[in-house]
This record gives sequence, structure tokens and C-alpha cells, in this order.
Amino acid sequence: MTSYRSLFRTPEFTPLFLASSAQVAAQTMSGLALGTLVYRATDSPLLSALSMFGPSLAQVLGATTLLSAADRLPPRATLTGTALAFAAGTAALAAPPPLWGIFALILVLGLVASLGGGVRWGLLNEILREDGYIKDAHIKDGYILGRSVFNMANGVTQVAGFATGGVLIAFLSARGTLLTAAALYATAAVVSRLALTARPPRATGRPSVRETRRTNAALLAARPRRHLFLALWIPNGLIVGCESLYVSYAPDHAGLLFACAALGMLAGDVAVARFVPPRLRPRLGVPLLLLLAAPYVFFVLRPGPLLAAGLATLASAGFAASLLQQERLMAVTPPELSGHALGLHSSGMLTMQGVGAALAGATAQLTSPGTAMTVIALASIAVTVSLAPGLRPAPRAASAPRTA
Repeated sequence: MTSYRSLFRTPEFTPLFLASSAQVAAQTMSGLALGTLVYRATDSPLLSALSMFGPSLAQVLGATTLLSAADRLPPRATLTGTALAFAAGTAALAAPPPLWGIFALILVLGLVASLGGGVRWGLLNEILREDGYIKDAHIKDGYILGRSVFNMANGVTQVAGFATGGVLIAFLSARGTLLTAAALYATAAVVSRLALTARPPRATGRPSVRETRRTNAALLAARPRRHLFLALWIPNGLIVGCESLYVSYAPDHAGLLFACAALGMLAGDVAVARFVPPRLRPRLGVPLLLLLAAPYVFFVLRPGPLLAAGLATLASAGFAASLLQQERLMAVTPPELSGHALGLHSSGMLTMQGVGAALAGATAQLTSPGTAMTVIALASIAVTVSLAPGLRPAPRAASAPRTA
């Protein structure tokens, strides 16, 4: 069995891992603090959900204008710059500005994030493709193993981040929590600048809106990739919409629900990455997407905090489906487009999370948070069922070529 220890012996994996973890912790704490701040000021489930997940909505703009830069800018400088931008933006949110100013900053940060995701995951794929790593007889499935480590760390970090954020909000303030998050973003920038190697861009040419759209079209033109992108974007985004209602569903226990959801995601990623044989992985994508949504169907019954936390934990194990779909996506994507493809996945997924938060918040505004979760979960199940035929494993002889 592949050892996780081998990953941390790979040059540059550890600093990239540490910088990413610091940013996840900052994002977790700042999202909870901002959602709480807006909900207290407006008493609106919709505005609270949008304040937490609104940066995701802006990613659609970045995905259609900035993504060609993901493979055409030097990774170290770009990751350092995006972390510093988030540090400054999060500090500004702590002021706080008026409501329109909050959402304007959220829009800007979403654009920055759309570029950062492609650069980060493209660099991870590049690091784990280097000859010295791939030729190690004891190391297989480099990208899925490495990404699973990031996902598992994200789960742990989110558990700690939501718990810490809840404590800081209670004993410090939402504004103090935002400043703490800004300091974590600044720490990630320092780690990226000092510990990563100054690598050249993966692709030549100047980034442009035209090139971004041309490459997006090429990636989506192939049917296998198109179905994978849709499966990575829509069911995930809708269920994050359910999560965006935790604050309005249980204001005094939102931190518990978020922490349990992160714990479930951690458990799912560990199970899939460590214990599922490669031959079975292609068959698990659809069942895991169904698991992701099914527990939220019961929220219409208004379960209490403990039962709701258990349902959230079970559902979030289904997020492991994205790990399997990313593995398949890399198998049908040329290496020189890996950063762009992973950025398109990340931006599209986060955009749909923002859409899911908006849909869930609007539905909750008209009904109730529990009813809205059930409606959104049923929509996710319907989308998964409709996509299932295109996600069936292809026969080996008919596997898609690695061309754009």
C-alpha cells in the first residue's frame, strides 16, 4: 500500500501543503465570522448564505477571463500574490464596510480565488509528475494520493477552523475573528514566497480572455471531460447550498454542524484514497454523489442539533466523489493544460457553490431552512441521476485519448 510519508519527502510538497492549509483555516474562520456578522445585522438567511459563499459566485467571471494565466504565470509569485490579496481583503472586511462594500470585496476576492485554485492544483500535479517521483516503485497514483492528502487536511483544518472560529466569535468578536484569518492568509503568503522554488510557467504565450475561452471550449468539447466537469460542479454546489443554511437552521449550533460536515468529508477521503482498489474507483462516483445528497432529504422533519450533525457527517462522506472524478479528469487531459483544467474544475465548482447558496437562501427565505435543504437535496439527486449514464466507466479499449 502506498505510504503518505513518501509524499512529504517529495521536494516542495510540504510547503505547498502548509500554505494551502493556512489558507483553508483562514477561509473557514472568515466565512463563519462574516456569515454571523451579516446574519446579526440583517436577520436574512439569504444574505448570510451569500456572504459566506458569495466569493464562489464571482469565480464564473474568473473562469471565463483569467484561467489562461493558471499555466502561464510563475506559480510561486502568483500563489504569494493571491494570499496577500486575501489577507488585505479579509482585514478590510473586519472594518466592516457597509453591506454593499462587503459584497463588492467578496466579488474581488472571488476573482482572485479563481486564479489561485488553478495555479495551486496545477503546481501540485506538476510536482507529483516529476520523474524522480513517478519512477519510485513504491509510489503509485501520484495525483489522487497527493490531492487526497490535501482534502483530508482540509477536513481536519475545517473542523479545527470552525471550532476555533466559533470560540473566537463567542469570546472575541466576529471582527476579531476576521483579523485572525487575515493573519493566517499573510502567513500562507510568507510560506509560499520563502519555501517554494521559482518555477517557470507550464505553458508559453500571454494569458488573455480569448485564450481562456478557447481553452475552456476545447476542454468542454470532449464528452468524457464535459460530463466529469458537470458532475464535479453541480451536485457538489447544490449540497454546499444546504450547508450555507446551517447558520439560519441552528444559529447556536452552526459551528457544530460545519465541524461534523468537515469530519465526514475527511472520513470519506481517507476511505477512498487508502482502502478502495483502483479497479473499483470508477464505479463509486455516482453512489457517492447520491450519498452526498440523501441525508439532507430528512431535514424537512427539523431534526435536532445532534441528529442534524450526524446527518451532515454522513452526507459529507459523499464529497469523496470529487476525488475520483478529478483522477479521471487528469487521465483525459494533456499535462500542459492540467492547471487550466483543474482551475476550471475549481472555479466551476465554487461558482456552483455560490449558486447553490443563493438558491438555498432564497428557498429558505420563502419557506424555512429545513425545507430548503430538502428541496435542494432532491434537486442534487435529480442532477446526479441524469448525469449517471455519461459517468459510467468506459471499456479500457475505448478510453478517451489524452488530447484537448
